[in-house]
Amino acid sequence: MNDIHHLKNLGPKSALMLQHAGITSLSQLKALGAISAFLRVQDAGLKPSLNLLYALEGALQGEHWQVVAKNMRAQLLIELDAAIESRKTVN
Repeated sequence: MNDIHHLKNLGPKSALMLQHAGITSLSQLKALGAISAFLRVQDAGLKPSLNLLYALEGALQGEHWQVVAKNMRAQLLIELDAAIESRKTVN
């Protein structure tokens, strides 16, 4: 498989979603960041919950996803909304 499934918070299901979205390495995940990776999963036709967003951010920061959800929820949701709005203005 890939090195993503070894990251904190990302189990086999999350790793499979990322793989389906073309994200197969930690370096790709780091380059994309949690928001872009989450959007790529959506673009791949999957319907991830926000827990995946928190898990991705937690994996990148070495934090448990629930800590991320508690401490960074508002910031991540604002960034996600901004990324979605940005896509609308480009298209």
